[in-house]
Amino acid sequence: MARVETTSSRPYHLVVFGASGFTGQFVVEEVARTASEGPKGSLKWAVAGRSKQKLEKVLEQAAGVLSKPELRTEVDVIVADVGEPDSLAAMCKQAVIVLNCVGPYRFFGEPVVRACVENGAHHIDISGEPQFLEGMQLNYSSQAAEKGVFVIGSCGFDSIPADMGVIYTRDQFRGTLTAVESFLTIGIGPEGGCIHDGTWQSAIFGLADSRNLQGLRRKFNHKPLPTVGPKLRRRGALFYSNEIQQYALPFMGSDPSVVKRTQRFLAEEHQATPVQYGAYAGVGGIGSIIKLMFAGMIFWLLVKFTCGRNLLMKYPEFFSFGMFSKAGPTRKQMEGSSFQLSFYGEGYTSGQDPALGKPNAKIRTLVQGPEVGYVATPIAMVQAALTILNEPAALPKKGGVYSPGAAFAKTTLVDRLNKHGIQFSVV
Repeated sequence: MARVETTSSRPYHLVVFGASGFTGQFVVEEVARTASEGPKGSLKWAVAGRSKQKLEKVLEQAAGVLSKPELRTEVDVIVADVGEPDSLAAMCKQAVIVLNCVGPYRFFGEPVVRACVENGAHHIDISGEPQFLEGMQLNYSSQAAEKGVFVIGSCGFDSIPADMGVIYTRDQFRGTLTAVESFLTIGIGPEGGCIHDGTWQSAIFGLADSRNLQGLRRKFNHKPLPTVGPKLRRRGALFYSNEIQQYALPFMGSDPSVVKRTQRFLAEEHQATPVQYGAYAGVGGIGSIIKLMFAGMIFWLLVKFTCGRNLLMKYPEFFSFGMFSKAGPTRKQMEGSSFQLSFYGEGYTSGQDPALGKPNAKIRTLVQGPEVGYVATPIAMVQAALTILNEPAALPKKGGVYSPGAAFAKTTLVDRLNKHGIQFSVV
C-alpha cells in the first residue's frame, strides 16, 4: 500500500512545485479550495519553486481570489530549483506527494522524477508529452516499485478525461467493450480564448523529436495487444464527423498513447479485455480548416530547423493565429470556455462470444467540463493527488510509473471529478 501519512520529517501531504508558473498558480488555488478534502478533513501543504518572492506573491494572489487571507501565513514556501539536485532532494524528503508543474517536461521533468523516487515522494505531473511519459516508465518504474513510490503522469486535461473516460465507458457497458472512439469539442465564450505558450513549446519539440519516440518504444519489447472484435479502422487526416456535426482530425495530444498504456496494464495485470481506442478533435467548418491547414503547413516547415523552431517560439501568437500566446488566457476567457469529450463505444453483450460475429451493442458516454488548460487541469491534478491520499488501498499493489487509468481504475476518482465540475455521464 502507498505510504500517505505525514511525519515530523515529512510534514506535507502535498508540495506544489513550480507554483509560480502560469499553470502552477491555478493549481495552488485549487489545492487551497479543496484542502478540507485531505485526510481527516485537512491538508498540510507547501509551495515550491526558484523564487521565494514569486511564491509569496502567488499565495498573496490566491488569498485575494479565494478570500482566504490565512494562505499568506499558513502555507509554507520551499525554495527548490530543477538545476540544483540537493534542493530537489530536500523538497522531496518533506512531501508525501509532489505536484510537478514545471514544463516542458522533456527539459525539466526527469530531475524531479529522479528526486521523488530516490527520496520516497510520490510524483504527479500534467505532461502531455509521450516521450517524457514513456521515458520515465522505461527508466524509473523498477526503482519506483522498489521504493514503493507512485509516479503518475498526464494527470491534467492530458489525459485524465480520455483515460478515465474509456474506463468509465467500459464500466458502464453491459458486456465486453472492445472499441471506443472519442471526439473532443471546445467551447469558447464571447471573450475568446487561447493557451499559454508552454504547451506550444512542448508541441514544437515533440514533433521535432518524434523519431526518437519510436526508438524509445522499441526498447520496451512489448508484444502487440490482442485485438478483440473487428479491428478499429482509422479515420482520415481530415473528415466530416457525423458524431459531432463538424470537421474533425486525429487528436494530436498524448491521449491515444496514454490510453494504450492503461489498456496494456489492465490486460497484463488484471486479464481485462483491451479496448481499442481512436481519438479525434473537432475543428469546425470550412473557414477553420483553411486557417488550420495554412498554420499546419508553416508549422511543419519551420519545426524541422533550429532557426524555424526559434521563430515559432518567439512568435507563438502569430504562427498559431492567436491560439497560443505568451500571456495565456485571461480569467474571463477561462470562465467562458468549456470542453466536451464524446465517447462512442461498441462491444458484445454478456454471453455473446466476440469470436463469433460483429459487435451487437453500442454505448455513448460524455465527459464535460470547464476550460481545459487552467481550470480542468488543476481540478484533475489535485483530485488525483487527493485520491492517492485518501484511497491508498485502491491503488496498484506496488509502486511504479503509471498512467492515470492504470493507477486509478479501482478508485473513486471519477466520482470525485463529478463533484468538482468534470462530469462523466451515459447518454
